[in-house]
Amino acid sequence: MDPRTTEETGPDRLVTRVGELLARGHRLALVAAHHDETALRVVYLFVSGPPDTRTELHVRLDPDAPEVPTVAHLSFPAGRFEREMRDLHGVVPLGHPLPRRLVRHYHWPRGWYPMRPNAGPPPSFCEPEGPYPFHEVEGDSVYEIPVGPVHAGLIEPGHFRFSVVGETIIKLKARLWFVHKGIEKLFQGRTVERGLPLAERISGDTAVGHALAYCLAVEEATATVVPEQARRARALLLEMERLYNHITDIGALCNDVGHGILNAHALRVREQLLRCNDRITGHRLLRGGVLPGGAALRALPDPRRMRAIAADIHEIVDLALGHSTVRDRFTTTARLAPTAARDLGCLGYVARASGLDIDARLSHPFLDLGGALSVPTRLTGDVLARFLVRAEEIDASLALVDHLAEGLRPGTVRVPLGPGGGPGPRAGTGIVEGWRGTITTRVELAPDHTLARVKPVDPSFFNWPALPVALADTIVPDFPLTNKSFNLSYAGNDL
Repeated sequence: MDPRTTEETGPDRLVTRVGELLARGHRLALVAAHHDETALRVVYLFVSGPPDTRTELHVRLDPDAPEVPTVAHLSFPAGRFEREMRDLHGVVPLGHPLPRRLVRHYHWPRGWYPMRPNAGPPPSFCEPEGPYPFHEVEGDSVYEIPVGPVHAGLIEPGHFRFSVVGETIIKLKARLWFVHKGIEKLFQGRTVERGLPLAERISGDTAVGHALAYCLAVEEATATVVPEQARRARALLLEMERLYNHITDIGALCNDVGHGILNAHALRVREQLLRCNDRITGHRLLRGGVLPGGAALRALPDPRRMRAIAADIHEIVDLALGHSTVRDRFTTTARLAPTAARDLGCLGYVARASGLDIDARLSHPFLDLGGALSVPTRLTGDVLARFLVRAEEIDASLALVDHLAEGLRPGTVRVPLGPGGGPGPRAGTGIVEGWRGTITTRVELAPDHTLARVKPVDPSFFNWPALPVALADTIVPDFPLTNKSFNLSYAGNDL
């Protein structure tokens, strides 16, 4: 099969083609609506690998009455993409099993779709149209516990409603999209350079992952070949981002079961890594390291410091796993079965902790790592598995940083973007294994090289629906621990 395929298909053929691609093992990575001059075009991106294979289905709809047959019965993520598309673009998924709003809360006015070219400024928001339609669980001794949307500390807003008997969770409903920022609209009309800071800020703890996916998409659209030295630098930055986030999560998980001293040591290590990041790129969150056409390094990681950090992390992990309370609280808590993870389309450490061997560094590589990467998986799908996958990924990242630094020198390695080629819109897709999981960004460029359309998809979009599934039959006090073991992004989900 051609590794890059674009097909024009009609609405009448869509369900059949989607079924064929899914049956061949392809994964739906992205759905994006585009407002062309004469039609509303919907792009479905399916990916598989290795080898790195990408297939796009383009469906043209009547812009005055855009309707498309739902494929939610074939793919759970597709159903959520369709609801998002209806809320923002007004595209109606015919036959959708759950047609209610996803992104737009009930105080958003009817008939206003902010991604349409003629949307205009936002109209006045109104009173909600009745209460949010939470599914009510009825029965003897069933009661509800509402949590959020405002939380303590720095956590972003999300509302969780528990239906509970005693302490056992019968059902959890997560309601998100409280901080919709209009990121996709903000990209439109920007130059490629001005789009980069926006990509870095889609989810603040994933500056490298989102910036890299954006740059890869732009480079594919412009037929730009990035030098190997720059690709090695990018891969190194990606692993440095994985390191500081994973050790933060390991400490937070220990803290949620009462082992605060290990969290304090994990935060100490995190601070050391953030200071390393600042020396490497001039920014603690590694902004400015990935550039369109290349990468910039002010310094390389100090090997002695990285070895000391590795020893520190090993001691923290060993102390955590050697503590009976920590291990007991982690073990069997909030299991996500492999079949559920697969059906929901989970990505990243959530998927790998449930036995799914999914990693874009292997299936969609931008650099040949030459066998230097090992991808850990676990089968139990519980909090312990998600902890262990993180710990093992830290080891893999430390080895990769050492491998990638060989032969690298500080400085900027960058080539100018090419002109692209071929008729029609210049489009490209970037796929990157961020620290939470696979990030996919699709870009279309206007004739003047400005951004006509940018559609980023954070792995949290795929993983949020798995949290309530994992929490079924779990006790309420284990919600904070389970939530931290997933550690999903609100900002990355709510663009």
